[in-house]
Amino acid sequence: MKTKDFWYDLPEELIAQTPLEKRDESRLMVLDRTTGAVTHKHFYDLPRLLRPGDCLVMNDSRVLPARLMGHRPTGGAVEVLLLKDLGGKRWECLCRPGKKMQVGQTVSFGDGSLTATVAEVREDGNRVVEFQYEGIFLEILERLGKMPLPPYIKEELQDQERYQTVYSRESGSAAAPTAGLHFTKELLQRIREKGVNEAFVTLHVGLGTFRPVKAEEVTEHHMHSEFCMMSKETADLLNETKKNGGRIICVGTTSCRTIESWAGEDGTLKASAGWTDIFIYPGYRFKVLDALVTNFHLPESTLVMLVSALAGREHILAAYEEAVRERYRFFSFGDAMFIY
Repeated sequence: MKTKDFWYDLPEELIAQTPLEKRDESRLMVLDRTTGAVTHKHFYDLPRLLRPGDCLVMNDSRVLPARLMGHRPTGGAVEVLLLKDLGGKRWECLCRPGKKMQVGQTVSFGDGSLTATVAEVREDGNRVVEFQYEGIFLEILERLGKMPLPPYIKEELQDQERYQTVYSRESGSAAAPTAGLHFTKELLQRIREKGVNEAFVTLHVGLGTFRPVKAEEVTEHHMHSEFCMMSKETADLLNETKKNGGRIICVGTTSCRTIESWAGEDGTLKASAGWTDIFIYPGYRFKVLDALVTNFHLPESTLVMLVSALAGREHILAAYEEAVRERYRFFSFGDAMFIY
């Protein structure tokens, strides 16, 4: 299986640069994964596609304002992007310009209430940085940091909350679980009133989600690791849903990867937490998931491979071609797809 088999042509003007004014007014392509049949709806129509007894699984991770703009003692500007909390005030970071950020280099942010020192340069070029501050780090980040928007979004985001889901609560992601951006509190209430349950998992999205697949053969790609967890309450609800004949409908590839990571061979789930590097591509047998709410993904990405594992590569590429013809909006702030 070649990476190039997952390529499709996307005109650049279809990459959504800003969110719609109303979250649930995005378009929703509905794809029957068995036949490949496609219908066109809007996201606010989603409750009509759900059945009493179904369960929506959502990722409640919250994006850290992880982009910090600072200055070296010489006055030179530096951008520091937080990747992984290593504990003890140390973080793995991406730094630009990297060549100026050698071991021992200090950086000051904002009014100087946050400073950092480079402690280590890793083989892949990432830096381990030790921060110095008084108080609560998350509060300082909220004040000084910016949202780490994906590289294909060039516009400045006016309202930072539009890159968070309305149900986000566990800080730790470097990117939003974007399928969830379409939900409003009112829409979730309509879904509950229909007798659909909701369950939460947490997967802290890493920047590896944007990393292109460079390997020629899909199976040679090295998948990035992300931290995820599922409570006993969620595991019990999902097991119960299956037992009663309801569908497990994941909101986003991150929710899907979390439950598939922790499922036993027979599809049963229990409370779990840890790192996952699960790579789902055609040939994978889904243990728990029945349907998926997701956005439109980058060509040749691991996410296009995941949806192809669910619906078949031909069905996905045909649906994407139709989305291009119909001028759907693509990627993080774009339109959505319901695959059932």
